[in-house]
Amino acid sequence: MSNLDQSNKKVIQNLLFVVLGMFCFGFALVPLYDVFCEYTGLNGKTGVQYVSDEQMQVDTTRKIKVEFLANTNDGMPWEFKPLTYKVYVHPGEATRIEYLARNVTNRDIVGNAVPSVSPGTAAAYFMKTECFCFTEQLLKAGEEKIMPVVFIIDPAIDEDVHEISLSYTFFIKPGSEDANVSSESKATVATATAKISDVLSTPLAQH
Repeated sequence: MSNLDQSNKKVIQNLLFVVLGMFCFGFALVPLYDVFCEYTGLNGKTGVQYVSDEQMQVDTTRKIKVEFLANTNDGMPWEFKPLTYKVYVHPGEATRIEYLARNVTNRDIVGNAVPSVSPGTAAAYFMKTECFCFTEQLLKAGEEKIMPVVFIIDPAIDEDVHEISLSYTFFIKPGSEDANVSSESKATVATATAKISDVLSTPLAQH
């Protein structure tokens, strides 16, 4: 094999490794972004417990409509829904609602719920004093659980905000027995790895 052929093969190998690395980094980037948003409130994601020794003053002159949504990530085999779909609350008053989660499989599964508030500008004023999203949730095979949320909307919220949506998405806990990348994703990674192996083991055509 000529020096040119060897040089071309090395370039191809390096490019394939770069592509595979970017592909894998893409999977890691999403959960890292979710964690960052959760603790900063960016993009309406709030997962921090509100604790205060002072009671908020209730603003009885206005009401805000709050809607509740539920989602499950691909691969999370739970049934998940709010038991209350909307409420009207005064800013400053504590309100309790409940969600229902059901594990419809024959195996135990640990899940984490990631909350999101819309519009995103309201996230900093949406205070949760009790929430199933603060801790991981274990549902045994066939088990169902009612999970409460207690929240307060800070009266300092912009007066132009009349409606808020609180949404939760349940994910299988990373690192748990069932926390695997989807079979489609794993197959894609395996295919990319196999192609790299083929290139490394196959000599370039002679010229």
